[in-house]
Amino acid sequence: MAAKSKKLTSAAKAAAVIISLGTDEAAEVYKYLNEDEIETLSYEVAKLDHVSDEAMKSIMEDFYGLCVTKKVVADGGVIYARDVLEKAFGAEKAQKYMDRVSKSLQTRAFEFIRKANYKNILMMLQNEHPQTIAFVLSYSRAEQASQILSELPKDLQIDVLWRMANLESVSPAVVKMVEDVLEKRFSSVVSVDMTEIGGINYVADVMNHTDRTTEKNIFDGLNERDPKLSNDIRKRMFVFEDITQLDNISIQRFLRDVNSQDLAVALKGSDEDVKQAILSNMSKRSQENILSDIEYLHNVRMHDVEEAQQKIVDVIRKLEESNEIVISRGGDDEIIA
Repeated sequence: MAAKSKKLTSAAKAAAVIISLGTDEAAEVYKYLNEDEIETLSYEVAKLDHVSDEAMKSIMEDFYGLCVTKKVVADGGVIYARDVLEKAFGAEKAQKYMDRVSKSLQTRAFEFIRKANYKNILMMLQNEHPQTIAFVLSYSRAEQASQILSELPKDLQIDVLWRMANLESVSPAVVKMVEDVLEKRFSSVVSVDMTEIGGINYVADVMNHTDRTTEKNIFDGLNERDPKLSNDIRKRMFVFEDITQLDNISIQRFLRDVNSQDLAVALKGSDEDVKQAILSNMSKRSQENILSDIEYLHNVRMHDVEEAQQKIVDVIRKLEESNEIVISRGGDDEIIA
């Protein structure tokens, strides 16, 4: 059966574009990707089934629109781009394209940071002031920021994350000052416009990529320092304990993709509410099997429990990204049946 464009993930759509380019052009594109991106894209290319002509046309039109949007913004600025895009695509579609490319446009000035190995960034930042670390991490990829955070001293983790969440806009003068310090160690520094960086949504994304031990440490400290901020961040992310907030259909769906051994280890160290939420959505036989597995688990390390719980959370987040389940984010996220 042909895949429909609207059901494909963003990664699958990128794979469809790569396939349509042919091997020579695809190889040229790969030169600009990092190892994780190449691995993800290659996996999607390998598993992508037949895509209908209609779906491929829709994907390519969308890709073309995004390319045009990035080019006209880079060449002529936001106001010029909006005028051109509205004439080309109409006001509603133009705004959607602008919204979708805005994050990549905001961070292009520090693209060299985003392409750097996180170990190199960590070495550069380890003796810097927490505000400087927060500033630089706000320009990095969420995966980089989470890796760096996990290797910082515990007290510094909390301080840096708090500062990241409270960053708003930064003037070109401040950006230039930081760039001047970094250019001794990195190259390709460019000028920027007033840019929105950091913020709670970005921090939530960082925390979604952070291991359970680091996550727990940060939230324990943040609860003492700024309970409101801690709560605001948690509302925008999903953690293992939030399984109790999922509806029964969503729980049943993610259970199909979870390894039974991981589930047993994860439940061995979970609270009773999470355990009951999961068990109540399993068949009687499955319940008996999992409870039996849990009973025979002895001397399980907390690290192994946290790792198993993180694997389950990763499954849930991937299902949300592909729109197979819906995670309610609180007050402004009303679900319509």
